[in-house]
Amino acid sequence: MDGGAKAKDSSLDPHAVRRFLADNPEFLRADPSLLEELGLRPDAANIIDFGPAALARVHEAHRRENAARKHLEATARANFAAQAQTHGAVVDMLDARNHADLARRVDELAQLRFGLVAGVVALEGPERTPAGWRALVEGQIDMIIGHDRVALMGFEPVALGLFGERAPQVRSMAMVRMAIWEPSREGLLAFGSSDEHGFTEDMGVELVAFLARVVERTAERWPVL
Repeated sequence: MDGGAKAKDSSLDPHAVRRFLADNPEFLRADPSLLEELGLRPDAANIIDFGPAALARVHEAHRRENAARKHLEATARANFAAQAQTHGAVVDMLDARNHADLARRVDELAQLRFGLVAGVVALEGPERTPAGWRALVEGQIDMIIGHDRVALMGFEPVALGLFGERAPQVRSMAMVRMAIWEPSREGLLAFGSSDEHGFTEDMGVELVAFLARVVERTAERWPVL
């Protein structure tokens, strides 16, 4: 019982502490060491003023707020720039004259618009593969990105072969399935980055998937000859 009573007595009521300090202002002013711990100091007029520690805390809070705001602004600018480049890439692809030209444009926009190592269009099946496209055996896309996955962001060693002689430069990838023609053939749009953080698993795939849909529709203009 005594131990419980002592524990109860030792707990402080914030309202009681406030009333005590209001009724006894000299308690703080007469204790310099306590004022220093609280980051306060009495000025010449005997008024409590902010001390260096308190000012430092305010400055740090302001610095964090500025850093968070700048991060949000930078993210917004990057997203806007990516969308603008994607829209430009769509116009470039729609101007393609044939399958080979479409594959060339995908590779060029990857390098020139997005600063990537390569952009690749690949197609599965024993049937003929358009010029400039990577030929894959049936089931190879499942091996690369997984049977139940539509897209993959990150690094997948088995996908390096897609990038040919530029494979040693690739440190991360963005890949999206495609279905082209009727009956459909499995395809893959792949981009390779030299930055291991260029494409990561936590990134959204919306823009890359949008480009894949554009490649699908554009490729269906022409039969595979």
